[in-house]
Amino acid sequence: MKLLQVYRAAALGFLAFKGLTLLVNAATFPKLRPNAPSPAAPARPAPRVSVLIPARDEALTLPTTLPGILAQGADEVLVLDDHSSDGTAQIAAHLGAAVIAGRPLPDGWFGKSWACQQLAEAATGDILIFTDADVSWHPGALGAVLRELERCGADLLSVLPRPERLTLGARLLTPLVDAVVLCWLPHPLLRARNPYLVSANGQLMAFWRAAYTAAGGHALVKAEMLEDTEFARRLKARGFRVSLALGAEAVGVQMYRSYPASVEGFAKNALAIHSHSRLLLVASLGWHLAVYTVPWLLPVRRFPSSRWIWGLRLAGILERSLVNLLTGRHRPADLAEGLLGPLTPLLALPAYRRALGRRVIWKGRVYRQD
Repeated sequence: MKLLQVYRAAALGFLAFKGLTLLVNAATFPKLRPNAPSPAAPARPAPRVSVLIPARDEALTLPTTLPGILAQGADEVLVLDDHSSDGTAQIAAHLGAAVIAGRPLPDGWFGKSWACQQLAEAATGDILIFTDADVSWHPGALGAVLRELERCGADLLSVLPRPERLTLGARLLTPLVDAVVLCWLPHPLLRARNPYLVSANGQLMAFWRAAYTAAGGHALVKAEMLEDTEFARRLKARGFRVSLALGAEAVGVQMYRSYPASVEGFAKNALAIHSHSRLLLVASLGWHLAVYTVPWLLPVRRFPSSRWIWGLRLAGILERSLVNLLTGRHRPADLAEGLLGPLTPLLALPAYRRALGRRVIWKGRVYRQD
């Protein structure tokens, strides 16, 4: 009975913490506003803006996303073809982007960091905006990013794009990216000096070049699978400011197109998210099963008071629906994702299993994770 009481208190406290964090973020998390009025023109010249896209085998994606990026009015849009085998370079050039042929991957570098490093070397902008090929920029998005970068006074602004065009299979896991960000770190803590109070999303990262260069560029995270958050952490540790915003109506993403693709993507980052500790990874899986799945297996009639069980059940369902509301996903199918709460740890099992391995295969490259 005492063990049950500990479980009840810990599970309810865990969900209460996440709920409070989500409430704080609902009140404080900035959202990009593509139609917001522009501030008064500064006395200094407008900064030159480079939009930089690392691309490896993105021939199916670029026709959907690249035209919207090119229409934003950036001073330059550079696409780095990272040794694609599907005509990525030809499609990007045909659509109107300047294309750079990627150099061979050096020893000690991971693919994306090396691609971003080459893009930064070729770029001429005062502001460097790295964005993934699967990110959709809607009308006014660039202006919204630049206004938020100016407003928050950060050296790095990262943006969490809103999930779009989700297939049924992709809905099972893909939107959990938003839940991880919005339920764990209250946005006001990003202003704290502690470098571990930070989060970032590599799908869109806007740097002032001076800060990017002073930190050493992507060489700072050349062998990191979770290069986005690690870059933000190390940048913050050097005294630079980091901020994060929701893409809202300005920026969206179709990150994964199926459940197997989501499993592969989540497995890629899972060990790094858990501080490269397999023990912590397994403990995380066990705890999420205990909080979200086990309450639905408990025989309610056998407990004198079952209100706490129903509290766990309802909180586990509501959490994901409320996250979707905060990110601007209001459709019935989006809100119904909350019903997946009890199943989510089970659906994530294949990702956990893959993450426990000694290597990661991503974009046709093999990386060791010791």
